[in-house]
Amino acid sequence: MPIYEYRCDSCGFQKEHLQKMSDAPLTSCPSCNQGTYVKQVSAAGFQLKGTGWYATDFKGGGTPAPRPAETASAPAGGCGGACACHAG
Repeated sequence: MPIYEYRCDSCGFQKEHLQKMSDAPLTSCPSCNQGTYVKQVSAAGFQLKGTGWYATDFKGGGTPAPRPAETASAPAGGCGGACACHAG
Protein backbone atom coordinates (compact mmCIF):
# COMPACT_ATOMS: atom_id res chain seq x y z
CA MET A 1 0.00 0.00 0.00
CA PRO A 2 1.30 3.45 -0.83
CA ILE A 3 2.05 6.13 1.72
CA TYR A 4 0.46 9.51 1.03
CA GLU A 5 1.42 12.86 2.54
CA TYR A 6 -1.37 15.18 3.67
CA ARG A 7 -1.24 18.78 4.85
CA CYS A 8 -3.92 20.97 6.40
CA ASP A 9 -4.33 24.36 4.72
CA SER A 10 -5.88 25.80 7.91
CA CYS A 11 -3.42 24.86 10.65
CA GLY A 12 -0.41 23.52 8.70
CA PHE A 13 -0.56 20.05 10.27
CA GLN A 14 1.27 17.53 8.11
CA LYS A 15 1.25 13.72 8.31
CA GLU A 16 1.80 10.58 6.20
CA HIS A 17 -1.03 8.05 5.87
CA LEU A 18 -0.91 4.46 4.63
CA GLN A 19 -3.87 4.01 2.28
CA LYS A 20 -5.03 1.78 -0.54
CA MET A 21 -4.99 3.39 -3.97
CA SER A 22 -8.74 2.84 -4.17
CA ASP A 23 -9.44 4.65 -0.85
CA ALA A 24 -11.04 8.08 -1.00
CA PRO A 25 -8.71 10.96 -0.10
CA LEU A 26 -8.86 12.20 3.49
CA THR A 27 -10.41 15.64 3.95
CA SER A 28 -10.77 16.15 7.73
CA CYS A 29 -7.64 17.31 9.56
CA PRO A 30 -6.86 15.14 12.62
CA SER A 31 -5.43 18.20 14.41
CA CYS A 32 -8.06 20.94 13.90
CA ASN A 33 -10.99 18.93 12.41
CA GLN A 34 -11.31 21.36 9.49
CA GLY A 35 -12.13 20.05 6.01
CA THR A 36 -8.96 21.50 4.51
CA TYR A 37 -6.76 18.37 4.71
CA VAL A 38 -5.32 17.84 1.20
CA LYS A 39 -3.06 15.22 -0.36
CA GLN A 40 0.39 16.50 -1.32
CA VAL A 41 2.44 15.62 -4.38
CA SER A 42 5.67 13.96 -3.27
CA ALA A 43 8.60 12.08 -4.76
CA ALA A 44 8.41 8.35 -5.30
CA GLY A 45 10.20 6.18 -2.76
CA PHE A 46 12.38 4.34 -5.28
CA GLN A 47 14.82 5.06 -8.07
CA LEU A 48 15.59 3.15 -11.23
CA LYS A 49 19.29 2.97 -11.96
CA GLY A 50 21.47 1.12 -14.41
CA THR A 51 20.59 -0.63 -17.62
CA GLY A 52 17.55 -2.45 -16.31
CA TRP A 53 16.37 -5.30 -14.14
CA TYR A 54 15.22 -8.66 -15.32
CA ALA A 55 13.91 -11.79 -13.59
CA THR A 56 17.29 -13.43 -14.15
CA ASP A 57 19.22 -10.66 -12.35
CA PHE A 58 20.44 -11.11 -8.79
CA LYS A 59 21.37 -8.49 -6.23
CA GLY A 60 25.14 -8.03 -6.14
CA GLY A 61 25.63 -10.23 -9.17
CA GLY A 62 28.68 -9.60 -11.24
CA THR A 63 29.36 -10.51 -14.81
CA PRO A 64 28.13 -13.87 -16.06
CA ALA A 65 30.55 -16.78 -15.99
CA PRO A 66 32.59 -17.09 -19.19
CA ARG A 67 31.57 -19.84 -21.54
CA PRO A 68 34.10 -22.67 -21.97
CA ALA A 69 36.42 -22.18 -24.93
CA GLU A 70 35.78 -24.42 -27.88
CA THR A 71 38.64 -26.80 -28.62
CA ALA A 72 39.50 -27.37 -32.24
CA SER A 73 40.26 -30.95 -33.03
CA ALA A 74 43.40 -31.64 -35.00
CA PRO A 75 42.85 -33.16 -38.42
CA ALA A 76 43.71 -36.80 -38.83
CA GLY A 77 47.32 -37.36 -39.77
CA GLY A 78 48.78 -34.39 -37.87
CA CYS A 79 48.52 -30.65 -38.15
CA GLY A 80 49.95 -30.28 -41.61
CA GLY A 81 52.93 -28.20 -40.40
CA ALA A 82 50.87 -25.16 -39.35
CA CYS A 83 51.34 -25.57 -35.58
CA ALA A 84 54.04 -24.34 -33.19
CA CYS A 85 55.69 -27.77 -33.00
CA HIS A 86 56.73 -27.48 -36.69
CA ALA A 87 58.00 -23.91 -36.47
CA GLY A 88 61.59 -23.47 -36.17
